[in-house]
Amino acid sequence: MSDSTGKVYLVGAGPGSVDYLTVRGKYLIGRADVLVYDALADDALLQWAPSNCLQLNVGKRGGQPSTPQAEIDRLLVKYGRQGKQVVRLKSGDPFIFGRCTGEIQALIAANCPFEVVPGISSVLAAPLLAGIPLTDPVLSRCFATLSGHDPAALDWEALARIDTLVVLMGGTHLATILGQLQRYGRSPQTPIAIVRWAGRPQQQIWTGTLGDILARTQGESLSPCAIVIGEVVGLRECLQSPYPIELPSMGLGERGDRSSFDRGDTDHKPLMGQTILITRSVGQSSEFSDRLISAGATAMSMPTLEIVPPSSWQDLDRSIDRLDEFDWLVLTSANGVEAFFDRLFVGGKDARHLAHLKIAVVGKKTARSLQQHGLQPDLIPPNFVADSLVESFPSSVAGQRILFPRVESGGREVLVRQLNDRYARVVEVAAYESRCPKLIPPEPLAALQQNNIDIITFASSKTVKYFCQLIKGAARISLEGVRIASIGPQTSQTCRELLGRVDVEATEYTMEGLYRSLLKLR
Repeated sequence: MSDSTGKVYLVGAGPGSVDYLTVRGKYLIGRADVLVYDALADDALLQWAPSNCLQLNVGKRGGQPSTPQAEIDRLLVKYGRQGKQVVRLKSGDPFIFGRCTGEIQALIAANCPFEVVPGISSVLAAPLLAGIPLTDPVLSRCFATLSGHDPAALDWEALARIDTLVVLMGGTHLATILGQLQRYGRSPQTPIAIVRWAGRPQQQIWTGTLGDILARTQGESLSPCAIVIGEVVGLRECLQSPYPIELPSMGLGERGDRSSFDRGDTDHKPLMGQTILITRSVGQSSEFSDRLISAGATAMSMPTLEIVPPSSWQDLDRSIDRLDEFDWLVLTSANGVEAFFDRLFVGGKDARHLAHLKIAVVGKKTARSLQQHGLQPDLIPPNFVADSLVESFPSSVAGQRILFPRVESGGREVLVRQLNDRYARVVEVAAYESRCPKLIPPEPLAALQQNNIDIITFASSKTVKYFCQLIKGAARISLEGVRIASIGPQTSQTCRELLGRVDVEATEYTMEGLYRSLLKLR
């Protein structure tokens, strides 16, 4: 496979998936004697390499150990001078933050032939895959791309005047980037989108404004991401296809073909070889998914909940205007926290207007969401179940007014009834609504139909109900041999009613508890 004279090809791998690798790139990988690749390149790209190809992972992922650049240069020169066909596979495009200068200079100095092969940069792919145009005749006549790796080195006064910005490697310094742009005149209401793992099955998108995106992404792992800032982000809602975007597959084989997953120390990867379907809503599964992946699993998302505004904000807004009439605020979900504070800010108020209230929350995630707004809960039940919240309440709640922002339909009736039984005056207001998506995304649909799912996780009764509703209209889906994992007793009860069984139930009724229960499976 070697030519008489070796050559080094610096190939752009695109944003990550094999679907976005160029035809030229695929051809060169297929002829490679040596493949030198970065950590962000999709491992599925390696399947095109010949069986006798030497594959060298040189890392280069931010914040993690990597092969020193001088050693990479040496390897390219070494194998190129040996007459090998060397492919240096880089994420995105080699000339967009690809650090090619040193490698090319080393090859020139060694008189080693080379060629640079363009790739699709996430600068262009991430906004497109999120439905965001970088240019628009009215909203964006220009855009700039920058690295967020070293914010202090950038001219923020100049950048703040550019219509649209695309920031790569900016997740770690997000707060600094937001602060600098606002310092030099960008409005806190400027739209922003963060696209994580663009073009991959685990792609996630957060949207907001310069003023609130930190709160919306608090606790999330954002790397690797592309950050899009500008009014064009607002076009996303009207430019999105009404049909599900078919993100690239993970390259899974049929059930039983687990050879690519059966490597490594299974004691440290207890979920190795398991494909786990997560049914949480969009934007809520990332942390749980990351934990599963770190334990060796393949995590696949099938959102069975969509979180949307309620049919009317009237009741919630009226209650916020009369906060001084309440003694307690009860929040039973992170969705409720975010919806309540969004309307609080819309009404011209902030956390100071809650100083007289005692706040009760259910669950660690809800508590963390509250803490992101600078407040600590006064009460949190030890077993994280909403219906047991009353047991932890002070005995003297008779006559006290309790504000309960909640899901518009299908919420916790037992909690309200028990508080009323203790003569409290509960005011329920719709803060958000959860509904069933219209379709199953193509990838989880195919996995279910091909019986490639090992475990399905459910974090609420609604996710079970909507899952059953979604698969009812899909052909060739059988859950035989698939284990059902539940976050707690109420969800388990719904699983038994609709699915006939529960195989795993968390002992602590949280996502962390569910994760730990899955780790015990063999």
